[in-house]
Amino acid sequence: MRKVIPYGKQNITEEDIRSVCEALKSDFLTQGPIVNEFEVAFAKYVGSKFAVAVANGTAALHLSALALNIQKGDKVITTPLTFAATANCVRYCGGEVIFCDIDPDTYLIDLIKLRDLLSKSEKGTYKGIIPVDFAGRAVNLEALKKIAIEYDLWIIEDACHAPGGAFVDENGVKQLCGNSNYADLAIFSLHPVKHVATGEGGVITTNSEELYFKLLSLRTHGIVRDSNKFLNPVEETVDGDATIYPSWYMEMQQLGFNYRLTDFQCALGISQLSRADFGIEKRKLIANKYDNAFKNHPNIKISSIDINKESHAYHLYVIEADNRHELYNHLKNNSIFAQVHYYPLHLMPYYRNLGWKKNDFPMVENYYNKCLSLPMYPTLTNEEQDFVIKCINEFYE
Repeated sequence: MRKVIPYGKQNITEEDIRSVCEALKSDFLTQGPIVNEFEVAFAKYVGSKFAVAVANGTAALHLSALALNIQKGDKVITTPLTFAATANCVRYCGGEVIFCDIDPDTYLIDLIKLRDLLSKSEKGTYKGIIPVDFAGRAVNLEALKKIAIEYDLWIIEDACHAPGGAFVDENGVKQLCGNSNYADLAIFSLHPVKHVATGEGGVITTNSEELYFKLLSLRTHGIVRDSNKFLNPVEETVDGDATIYPSWYMEMQQLGFNYRLTDFQCALGISQLSRADFGIEKRKLIANKYDNAFKNHPNIKISSIDINKESHAYHLYVIEADNRHELYNHLKNNSIFAQVHYYPLHLMPYYRNLGWKKNDFPMVENYYNKCLSLPMYPTLTNEEQDFVIKCINEFYE
């Protein structure tokens, strides 16, 4: 029986297993010191001041939307080329999602179309924007920030595909995804197919101390344990005369959620993070081999060859292929499980029911008709990749 080759796959080493086992033998399974250790390490990796570990990437988006106070009716812009959670977090808060089409060459939100969209309404019509670092290519947040300042928008960077990815700013400085130099908040996923895996998990990064403490509270039921931030008077918290709050006292100050990540998951995250750069370098080698195989192919368009190639995080390797559906089935019949990322979000039944329709965003719809994500993960062997390439070439021959 032929070995299955998936589009993405986790890599669990003996060191990962040892790290998790040590955490399981410790005094804390959750809400312990390893969570903060992981947060500090992740913040250092992306270059941000703060990081907050949460249950998954969707929780990261939801808490970010809450922290930025999205209210019923608030309009927030994102791209229809993304996983549903990017837009859903706005809906969780009662906000209204407005989509903007993609640049067909980068698959990122088209900043020209974005500016045109914003220019057609009064300032204040839109509250914020959630750009997506699709497939691992970074949005130019410096350019986006100029637009955001002009129209008074906040930015949540959806960097789920791009830990270790970057863009180069006007001064020639590499700006890592999630460093929060331009975005108010950035979010990451720790799902098994991502660069750093904890099983399920997510991270929010920010340079704002105010947002950081707000996120910490929202992550745990809206509860605050810092006596300097308590709102109830001391005398109401303990019987008899008191001048200080009792050590057991805590306050729920806002409606939060249980979106915590466990210590043993964070132990896995720390171990995975230690070899994240190695993983990206391996992904770049795999991408380079695909590039060389398909760059002159008459039936395939590739988008990864560009001036920012060295800064691409390569969560996905996407091609646009003629006869995509037949090619997908041909690969599947050879135990190669490619994937399609993504069906345009505005055409999902839920968003159709909100008024979006076919032909609203022709660039993303054209992309969908041909897109296919090929196997891309650090443990993909040369032999396996050669077989993928061989099967694709045979299909078109």
